[in-house]
Amino acid sequence: MVRSLEQEGVEVIFGIPGGAILPAYDPILDSPIRHILCRHEQGAAHAADGYAQATGEPGVCMATSGPGVTNLVTGLASAYMDSIPMVAISGQVPTWAVGGDAFQECDATGITMPVTKHNFLVMDAQEIPKTIAEAFHIARTGRPGPVLVDIPKDVLQAEMAWWYPEEVDLPGYRPVTKGNPKQIREAAKLILSARQPILYTGGGIIRAGAADELRRLVELTGIPTVTTLMGRGGIPDDHELCLGMPGMHGNYTAVTAMQKADLLVSLGVRFDDRVTGKLATFAPDAKIIHADIDPAEIGKNRAVDVPIVGDARSVIHELNEILEAMIEERGLPDYSAWVKTVQGWQKKYPYKYSQTADGPLKPEYVIEQIGKITKGDGVYVAGVGQHQMWASQYLRFKRPNTWLNSGGLGTMGYAVPAAMGAKVGRPDEQVWAIDGDGCFQMTCQELATMTTENIPVKIAIINNAFLGMVRQWQELFYDNRFSAVEFGYDVPDYVKLAEAYGAIGLRCETPEEVESTIRKAAEIDDRTVVMDFRVDPTEKCYPMVPAGASNDEIILGPEFEKDHADILHDTPEAII
Repeated sequence: MVRSLEQEGVEVIFGIPGGAILPAYDPILDSPIRHILCRHEQGAAHAADGYAQATGEPGVCMATSGPGVTNLVTGLASAYMDSIPMVAISGQVPTWAVGGDAFQECDATGITMPVTKHNFLVMDAQEIPKTIAEAFHIARTGRPGPVLVDIPKDVLQAEMAWWYPEEVDLPGYRPVTKGNPKQIREAAKLILSARQPILYTGGGIIRAGAADELRRLVELTGIPTVTTLMGRGGIPDDHELCLGMPGMHGNYTAVTAMQKADLLVSLGVRFDDRVTGKLATFAPDAKIIHADIDPAEIGKNRAVDVPIVGDARSVIHELNEILEAMIEERGLPDYSAWVKTVQGWQKKYPYKYSQTADGPLKPEYVIEQIGKITKGDGVYVAGVGQHQMWASQYLRFKRPNTWLNSGGLGTMGYAVPAAMGAKVGRPDEQVWAIDGDGCFQMTCQELATMTTENIPVKIAIINNAFLGMVRQWQELFYDNRFSAVEFGYDVPDYVKLAEAYGAIGLRCETPEEVESTIRKAAEIDDRTVVMDFRVDPTEKCYPMVPAGASNDEIILGPEFEKDHADILHDTPEAII
């Protein structure tokens, strides 16, 4: 099994040994593969996810049977929702004990079936190499995703004649990567007949390595472009046609431009409910071009005018070729009035917050300063909640694969282990985790792994003493009835906790301390640094489209109160 992993070019495994997987651990001692001993299997799975997102190569995690594999499930589900290539290896009780409720037995393939792209139970040692090859092939190709390989202990111990398949042939598995030329030509015609088009781009751009082709399309057509939470970095934020993130906490311009568009060119996206808001009112006047590697996504949530099944890079390349010829022949439509309108919204309704010199520390200020000091040159990882949204709002992304988070499943506890995995994959870059105090406490035991394995990352805890997003919803929608949501600032003491794990702990409570704290952390490269930023617990994340509401009901927030009249003039539906 280990030799099969070597054949696939695996360099690192994140895992924890146990009884059923022990036979796989002994040969690791003689293998060039690095094993990183995590402190919890969920951490191992998220670390493999972070490694995969940072490198584009499948991440590998390993666990024993029973609780070992059930602890992997959250990480597998997160990777599945975000189309992250991973291979998970789990030990199983011996074949003779399967189905007998043996110690640490569970139905690993049954439990993980809904949260993996595919899974295997290997009952013959001779099949291990072939199964590993197929697992990596499935994880990497088509729509990427996690694959689990469950191997009983006696199968791991059995002798076999070594062989490795030169190629993989899976009957019935033929992912379509090249888009239909006729459909791509129809898409090009629709683009050149539109007057208010928007490029709606998502994680498929990142997974397919399509950023260069996307930029070519943007600059060829001059069409404004939104990047979803999973698509951030697909086009640089400083590009004049990049509108940033749409959705529940997206910016006003990205949300409204999609609502007012007459055409959405949707590339590697899945019309997620956090983007569409109330689906029936989403982009009501827009025709839809939808290109995606997964045919099941097309038309799933929104009827489509031009469907294209294919890999984003291949489809956009072909679209660019056709568009270039068409534009040379008939010219480009005049989108200038539309672009001027959209860019006018950008100037008028940027993200806003207010940080006073003597006031409480604002989380947006902390995150914005991290972005300014690091100049967007790092790899950034977020947990889930308010801090995740603020990070996506206030960091400025230059490149793909530099923004990692659990976008679909929304897994609290993702950031710390995923940052560890990203640092292993890209050791020469600084990795910054921006986490909430609630998230951090779910997986902070991986600080021990970072220390013992010498994996130094920077972790900024946006400590508002609450489960911040829950508090925000209880304030806005439950009449300020704060139920089971307060953690407090002081328990645990994050500085002492960091030190106990062998990391550096820093605390920051005022605006004037922020820059020096970040710079000090940036200068420490031999140990993990944990920064406890104690921020205003009452700060809320805006803009906001309430769950189930139309995107036309976007709430801009208190910073726009004084501009209320102007907002109402521009879009009657916008509310403060």
